[in-house]
Amino acid sequence: MPRDTVLSPVATRVELNDPLNEEFIPGTLNIYSQEIDHEVNKDKYGGDTGDLPRVKTKGNIILFPQPSDSPNDPLNWPSWKKIYNFAILVFITALTAATSNDASSIQDTLNEKYGITYDSMNVGAGVLFLGIGWGTFFLTPLSSLYGRKITYFICIFLGLLGAVWFALCKRTSDTIWSQLFVGISESCAEAQVQLSLSELYFMHNLGTVLTFYILATSIGTYLGPLIASFIVEGINFRYVGWMSVFISAGTLIVIAFVMDETYFDRLKFTVQTQVLDGVSSRKLSTEQEQEDSNMKKLFSTLTKELKTSDEEDHAPATPQPQLSQEKPVFIETADEGADDPPKSYWQSVQMITPTSNLKGTGFKQYCKRLKSLLKVFLFPPVIFSGLVWGMQDALLTFYITVEDDTYYDPPYNYGDTKVGLMNVPCLIGAVIGCICAGNVSDYFSIFLAKRNSGIQEAEFRLWFLIPPAFIAPVGLILFAVGTDHYWHWVPTYIGLGMVGFGFGCAGDVSMSYLMDAYPDMVIEMMTGVAVINNCIGCIFTFACSPWLDAMGNIKTFIILAVLEFVVMLGAVPFIIYGKRVRIWTKQWYLDFIAMRDGKQ
Repeated sequence: MPRDTVLSPVATRVELNDPLNEEFIPGTLNIYSQEIDHEVNKDKYGGDTGDLPRVKTKGNIILFPQPSDSPNDPLNWPSWKKIYNFAILVFITALTAATSNDASSIQDTLNEKYGITYDSMNVGAGVLFLGIGWGTFFLTPLSSLYGRKITYFICIFLGLLGAVWFALCKRTSDTIWSQLFVGISESCAEAQVQLSLSELYFMHNLGTVLTFYILATSIGTYLGPLIASFIVEGINFRYVGWMSVFISAGTLIVIAFVMDETYFDRLKFTVQTQVLDGVSSRKLSTEQEQEDSNMKKLFSTLTKELKTSDEEDHAPATPQPQLSQEKPVFIETADEGADDPPKSYWQSVQMITPTSNLKGTGFKQYCKRLKSLLKVFLFPPVIFSGLVWGMQDALLTFYITVEDDTYYDPPYNYGDTKVGLMNVPCLIGAVIGCICAGNVSDYFSIFLAKRNSGIQEAEFRLWFLIPPAFIAPVGLILFAVGTDHYWHWVPTYIGLGMVGFGFGCAGDVSMSYLMDAYPDMVIEMMTGVAVINNCIGCIFTFACSPWLDAMGNIKTFIILAVLEFVVMLGAVPFIIYGKRVRIWTKQWYLDFIAMRDGKQ
């Protein structure tokens, strides 16, 4: 394209964000511009610029995804509506994390009253991990066919059933199989919540948004057992399960009558603008219109129009633009939908919202998407993020096991409450980690984008895995040595805080990195991470007690510290070569989106 017929100043900055552009790379985003100018020099385009894309920005930040003008677009919802839906999502995350971690608080009671062995309860923990991971896998295609809301209702309802079973447990089988239902309930917080959050907020806010998500996960994980221990000592061990039942029932009511559906068919309001050496053409896109054949037809039509105009007008007042031999540039903006009627209350809260590509009952589509979902395990960033997050589940199993096995006995003689309070330093560390890897990483990514001609790379987030790669392993060793040598509680608790810091950083970075890298496959990528990290958690759950018995606390935790260090520093190769990996997986990414969003 000749230099004197360049695109709109803003349009040139966002064309790289369009998958139709052959230079498009998933995770490479034009997000920042030093100068935002929505006015286009009309002389360069030979007339009215109304057909050229107007890119929506906030300050100097180019918004991604581009919001439509529809009042039903979650990106356009008023702040109060976003906040209460966000609060519901965060509460669901904290609730499911808490119910998935409170079983340990009644282990001693179940052992004394019913002779249920600790090994059996350990099996229940392994089943829980499998329920979380594979529950996420089987529920994921539902959201792309029937909306997001139904999956939350299913998960919380199954969690309620699991809580009832857990509250009534008297046999070994009760303690094991109740955890399967409880695990499935948490599966909605492993991928669905992240998808809904990405539909409510723009890309440049994801780090901050995920801070609250990981914070909610941390609160549930660490305070759930503490609250459960208070219930055991103050009321009755049965009420650990019954409290989950009551809260889950209330949550179901909120989901049914208060929570809004976040699914929005953005393609319906996406406008494609084709710019050919200063000549623009604009059309409303649909799934079929996005096919390459239609692009060729449009190009041909424009060519004929220009030739006809040239023949009819023998003496044009101004030179007519000539078509370049270069390929046309397509820019997608979402600036339509202002006349879209707002949804009524009942439309907003309906339980099932069939997606625009649903065909019949969707059963065949569900099966096909379930099979295609296996492809996410071929993406290296998914494997890496799953390992990073999975290590945190593994470590959680080990230090909680040491607390349960050691601190109830002399010389510590802790009760349920004191053991539960050992989770507080972990939570404090996790909060600090969330803020650093979440809020700070948002500003850091924008800072690096400014220095990179406004282009943000997904790997900018990974720098925040470097500090916890050193801090968390030191915390593990400090906790183990302090426990075995009966140190004062201060250094031991500081060690737990350092481990919690790694937990917060790992969750925030691994998820925000993956969401930045493959923004249109959020739920699928999160599903891959969920399966990997929970399978790791399951394996380490069964290995935990035999390993500690064979090697002792200090040697075991030194090995865990090395593993944590190696996994966290895996960020370095991705910082260096991550963009090449995204280029390599680009076609997989585009093919998967085309399959999922088409009527297949």
